[in-house]
Amino acid sequence: MELRHLRYFLAVAEEGQFTRAASRLHIQQPPLSQQIQELEQELGFALFVRQPRGVILTAPGETLAARARSVLLELDNAVIQARRVAQGHIGTVRVALTSSAAFHPLTPTAIRNFRELYPEVAIDMTEVNAADIIEMMVDDRADAAILRKPVHAPESLRFELLAEERMLLVLPVGHRLISSRAVALEKLADESFIFVRRPGAPGMYADFIRACRSKGFEPHVVEEVPRMVTAINLVAAGGGISLVPASMHRYHQESVRYCRVAGDRAFHAPLHLVTRHDLENPAASHFRQTLLAFVHQHPSRE
Repeated sequence: MELRHLRYFLAVAEEGQFTRAASRLHIQQPPLSQQIQELEQELGFALFVRQPRGVILTAPGETLAARARSVLLELDNAVIQARRVAQGHIGTVRVALTSSAAFHPLTPTAIRNFRELYPEVAIDMTEVNAADIIEMMVDDRADAAILRKPVHAPESLRFELLAEERMLLVLPVGHRLISSRAVALEKLADESFIFVRRPGAPGMYADFIRACRSKGFEPHVVEEVPRMVTAINLVAAGGGISLVPASMHRYHQESVRYCRVAGDRAFHAPLHLVTRHDLENPAASHFRQTLLAFVHQHPSRE
C-alpha cells in the first residue's frame, strides 16, 4: 500500500462516485477503479458497496477512511513543518558569545530584532571565552558566535566586523590616575594589571601591550581571570587596574571609574560575528543575514 492509494481511496469516499473522484485527482476513471480494486484485494475486504449511481463505504471502509484522514493530515502537517525548517523559519540557532560581547548594546538589540523577525526560531546561547568559541565553531558545536578578537582564524570560519569601540581603563574609586582627561600611557608603567586569561582573549590586549612596549615598559600583569566582569570585580576590590571595551562602563559604577587612555585609537576593541563558510543550518543563515543587515541599518557610534 502506498500513500497515493489512501488519497485515491479518500477521494472516492468523499465524492461517492469514481467519475467525480477521477476528475478531482486529475486522472482517468478506469485506472482509478483498478487502483481501488487492487487496494481491496491487498486488504482482503471490500471498501465500497457499488450502487447504480455511485458507491458508499462499507463498515471497514468507514474505519479506514477515518484513520486515513488522520494519517494524511499528520503527514501534510509534517511536510509543512519540514518545509519551514528547510526555509529557516523554524529551528534552533546555537550562539556562543564572550561576556564582553554580550555587554555591547548591539548584541542584545540585534538578537532581539532577529527574534521579532523569526519568532519560531529558538536561540540557544552559551557564554564562553574566545578560545573556547573557536573550538566550538570548528567542532560544529555552535552555529554562530559573537566575540571581540579571535584567538586564531581557521580557514573554515568567517569573521565579519560588526562594530568597533575604544578601550577604557578601569580604576578603583580613589585611584591617583582618575581624571576627566585621558591618562597618558607612560603613567601606567608602575601599575598592576588584571587581564582576561590568555589564551582566552589574547587579541584584546595585544595592541595595548605593543603600545606600552613602544613607550618603553612591559605591563605588569598580576592576575589573569576567565571573564572581564571578574576583572572589574577585582579592580573594585583593589586588586589592580584593568582595560575593557567602553560598552562595559555600565558595570560596577559605584566601585570603579572608567577613564580614557591617551592614544587609545591604537587599541580599539572590535566586535565580530563568526560563522562557518559551509553553514548548513537555514535558521543560522537567516541569523547571520539579519545581524549584518541590522548593523548596516544601525551603524555603531562611540
